[in-house]
Amino acid sequence: MKGSIQKKGKIYYAVIPIAGKRKWFRGGTRKDAEKILAEKVVDVSQGTYREIPKINFLEFSKIWIDNHARDNVKPSTLLGYNHTIEKRLIPIFGSLQMSDISTRAIQSYITERRKDVCGKTALNEVVLLKTIFKHAYKWGYIKLNPCELIERPRTIKAEIEILEPMEIGLLLDNTSALYRMAFKTAILTGARAGELWALQWGDLDWNSKKLYIHRAVWHNKFQTPKSKSAIRKIDLPDDLISELRKWKLACPLSEKDLMFPSQEGQITCHDNVYKRHFQPALRRAELRHVSFHSLRHSNASIRIHAGQNIKYISSQLGHASVKITLDTYGHLFNDEDFNRQQVNMLEKTFFNAVRNPLENPLQNAKKELTASANPL
Repeated sequence: MKGSIQKKGKIYYAVIPIAGKRKWFRGGTRKDAEKILAEKVVDVSQGTYREIPKINFLEFSKIWIDNHARDNVKPSTLLGYNHTIEKRLIPIFGSLQMSDISTRAIQSYITERRKDVCGKTALNEVVLLKTIFKHAYKWGYIKLNPCELIERPRTIKAEIEILEPMEIGLLLDNTSALYRMAFKTAILTGARAGELWALQWGDLDWNSKKLYIHRAVWHNKFQTPKSKSAIRKIDLPDDLISELRKWKLACPLSEKDLMFPSQEGQITCHDNVYKRHFQPALRRAELRHVSFHSLRHSNASIRIHAGQNIKYISSQLGHASVKITLDTYGHLFNDEDFNRQQVNMLEKTFFNAVRNPLENPLQNAKKELTASANPL
């Protein structure tokens, strides 16, 4: 099969007969048209040619939301996607054909956005664009994915805020009775705010002393937690169990049997608690301003300095992997006291094994294997 190069005005086109019809492909210069012609001839000959529908970014983004995002992400994530698409992406790419959006155009957009927003915000938009164009390619709306070679914007990790044990005591001493138990539970469990306000008394196993996390609150509604790994069970200290028994008798009644409801017995509004109770408690305690999420960070810090196993810490916090825990809190392991503690543990284990070989499980196992191999 052969095609031809045709010129209309100043524009050169590759013209190829496909299924009894002549298809025109815009090339621009003659060289561009010749390149397109060669590619299309190969595609048609090998049976890999496919028609690329004409659709602009605005139209495809609606298809993507309806056929993928709406059923595959949480409502909070969907809201964020819609906001970014409507406010940021459509004004730039909305009228452009999906097949005409180039890597250079997307990279230019990211470069300009990086001048106005932090790296994390720019990165979130890059991830969204990559996901949209990945599906456009998978569904046959584009032949090449322009996002494959996009450079990810650099992000600067924000310094995490941690309250020291003494500061935690001051915070709790200056918190109103209605939310003191909620704040203490957040500190001793590391639960996220959305998970904390979604807790029901049925999530607490008094006998095994475990707290089960399998829902979160968003916009006054229950939804699934942040990720699959966020669905977890948290081991509770005896002191917290004892205080929760007392709190159950004192907490406001609620139809949903909430552990930490509002004073009216409804789902707690986090923003209200943060502004009316958490921040005032910090001021009364004369502590620096920190985010509510610092209670979760403080929990991780306490666990690390107590010498807990990193895999255990990761599971208690509901991280998807130990790597996330190390990336977030790895710098806390550099504390000199903690490092000396680890060295002392090594030293103690080593010298116990050397001085008391009969109590060394590795040596005992080796001797048992030797004896079984040589019964006589």
